[in-house]
Amino acid sequence: MTDSSRPLVIDPTGRDIHGENARIRARSAVTQVELPGGVVAWSVTSYDLLRRLLSDPRVSKDARQHWPQLINGEVNEEWPLHLWVSVQNMFTAYGAEHRRLRGLVSSAFTARRVAALRPQVERITADLLDALAAAPEGPVDLREGFAYPLPIEVICQLLGIPDDARPGLRRTVDVVFNTTITPEEAQANQVEMYAILDNLVATKRAAPGDDMTSDLIAARDADDGSRLTESEMVDTLILLISAGHETTVNLLDQAITALLTHPDQLDLVRTGRVSWDDVIEEALRWQAPVAHLPLRYAVEDIEIDGFRIGKGEAILAGYAAAGRDPDLHGADADTFDLTRANKNHLSFGHGAHYCLGAPLARLEAAVALPALFDRFPDMALAVPEAELSHIDSFISNGHRVLPVTLRAAA
Repeated sequence: MTDSSRPLVIDPTGRDIHGENARIRARSAVTQVELPGGVVAWSVTSYDLLRRLLSDPRVSKDARQHWPQLINGEVNEEWPLHLWVSVQNMFTAYGAEHRRLRGLVSSAFTARRVAALRPQVERITADLLDALAAAPEGPVDLREGFAYPLPIEVICQLLGIPDDARPGLRRTVDVVFNTTITPEEAQANQVEMYAILDNLVATKRAAPGDDMTSDLIAARDADDGSRLTESEMVDTLILLISAGHETTVNLLDQAITALLTHPDQLDLVRTGRVSWDDVIEEALRWQAPVAHLPLRYAVEDIEIDGFRIGKGEAILAGYAAAGRDPDLHGADADTFDLTRANKNHLSFGHGAHYCLGAPLARLEAAVALPALFDRFPDMALAVPEAELSHIDSFISNGHRVLPVTLRAAA
């Protein structure tokens, strides 16, 4: 067997996501890769093929029904990414079960309700900018001081998460996205996360509030719990907390980085030749906040454009690769270009599992980015771009730190 016939081993550190995607694409638009723990999946890097598979009813996200490796016990709790396939919420549901679970939370993310959150997002943004302005002279970490706290504050307020629970939830969610951890670390983190959420549910059940956690508990307790099981309720909280901020953190992080490293593009925004919506969509295309999303499964044998994915085989959605697909975006697909006519991407997914929180993420970015660059027009990276390091994840696409100077040197 030649090296090229073996699955390409995904680097769990994510240190070179786009270079790795280019190597995967060079093999084939649909090719096998090896994830941590030796799990093999079909990586789909073609925008067109991935878009079609994401809306194909022959593709499931329910490992309990459609992934023989999990059903047979070949993949178990010792797999570091086990939580990604074992949670019981709309993220891992299929068909009618997915529609039921999605329906319980979709009303919170309607266009009207998201628009009503704008004043709240503006207040949080203004407070964060004031805190940055009051910081001592010298570099500040914009990921820690701006990109992270904005979406986490919004989602915590929506869910009614008390201040004392937030540090623990943040820590455990960060570990979920860390794809370099050991099985022991993953299992310990899972225990800690469920303990925090079980305590949150007990507190809200005893004293409900005007928040989504209380709404989910009401759905759980209504009709003898027939609409929502306890596991589904807690696992839905995991999904809302993690997906509710991770995408936006990385969107803000990468959009800020892109503008600071492309002054010609930033000038286009400042002179009004392109819009902030152009910035958001091109950032989503150029640096998908979630690079690879595990996992989906073929419900039956799938033949698509000459490729065959066998029944029960796993599929890894390559969102970052799809955003830079040269078949769609041309030879300059790797270039950050705000004037690009076609900014199509799959960074929020597609089909039945399209991200419910996409309008909220776009709103947060539309408020935060112009406010940041207006407040600090002389902002600059404090280190060369090459020195920015990637977080330890092949799933989440962001930086460990984003050091910037907010003001020009005196």
